[in-house]
Amino acid sequence: MRAIINGIIVTEQQFLTGHTLFIDGERIAAIVRDEEAQLDGIDVIDARGGYVSPGFVDIHSDYIETVVSPRPTTVMSMAVGMRESERILMTHGITTMFHSLSYYGDDKYSHKAIRNPENVQKFVNAIHASHSEPHLIRHRLHARFEIDSIDQIPTLERNIEEGKVHLLSFMDHTPGQGQYRNLEIYKKIMRGYRPISDQEADVLIQEQVDKTKMSFEDIERLSRLAIEKNIAVASHDDDDVAKLQLVQAYGTTISEFPITLDVAKEAKRMGMYTIAGAPNILNGGSHSGNLSAAEAIQARVIDIICSDYYPPAMLLGIFELAKTYDEDLHRLFQLVTINPARAVNMADEIGSIEVGKKADVVIIEQMADGYPVVTTTMVDGKVILQTNYR
Repeated sequence: MRAIINGIIVTEQQFLTGHTLFIDGERIAAIVRDEEAQLDGIDVIDARGGYVSPGFVDIHSDYIETVVSPRPTTVMSMAVGMRESERILMTHGITTMFHSLSYYGDDKYSHKAIRNPENVQKFVNAIHASHSEPHLIRHRLHARFEIDSIDQIPTLERNIEEGKVHLLSFMDHTPGQGQYRNLEIYKKIMRGYRPISDQEADVLIQEQVDKTKMSFEDIERLSRLAIEKNIAVASHDDDDVAKLQLVQAYGTTISEFPITLDVAKEAKRMGMYTIAGAPNILNGGSHSGNLSAAEAIQARVIDIICSDYYPPAMLLGIFELAKTYDEDLHRLFQLVTINPARAVNMADEIGSIEVGKKADVVIIEQMADGYPVVTTTMVDGKVILQTNYR
């Protein structure tokens, strides 16, 4: 038995003070008033006034690509990447990570070796193997499928059938719509990978526009297969209401990175979970010139915050929103804990501090200047991180 004392316990309903959290084995055993807590013979962790939060659930992040492929043409060991990524993630409060691996068609201007189909499959297999190995955090697969990846359809289908996919999203990065509806911004992003002329950029853009895309029937079939396996399906970069209606027709329940505030509002009205990237909060807006995450969160049309590509951003983002925009911090905690857990059908085990659930718990203390730091991380009731800033 273990107890956490002197903390602000982040329950789903409220911030709870004057209470002690008890953990028995891998589960949360009880939350009792301090005066009723019996601590004799129990391992005690002093939260020192910090927030005692559920572990963060990150359902969209390609950070692992940076760990495994620190240079565009270099791919390190997948097993090493898994181990080393979790040692970073746990310091930012992330206890469940959905690694967002991309199934891309031929990409002529931003080639990354880690996105070659054979390397993606190696990673899929490594994540699957982690479930039967000792790891510090929970590793899951978010399969991001670009709709021009026609030749990868059988591979995706096989991975779904074999239980290796835990979240499925369909992406369309065709220039001129979605995330890249502004072609000038798109060209600027292209030049960030390598110098190209306007003429070269125009040729590459047209080639992408002309690519053969998946049929609606294929998308619907794969979506239904995923849903039968209790796998949530997401749409990516929704830019109009018609697209929302289309994707919902084949079972989509998550709208990732809606492009405008109106689209985010409509997705919410339709009962979909909406996601924004935490780096967007820290940077003051989208790098693609699209929806401001802070504005959308203030408008109450975002349910989930993900790290996207920068793991510290979830923790820093919610505290930044509370500080700069006077947003309710308790509500913001829900955007990184119970809401993502619900979206991916894991809320019965993780995402909130509740008796009987898995003891995935983080303690967050604030420095004198208000900077939030994770000082303790627990997964399945085991302490995997303890550090001291005082």
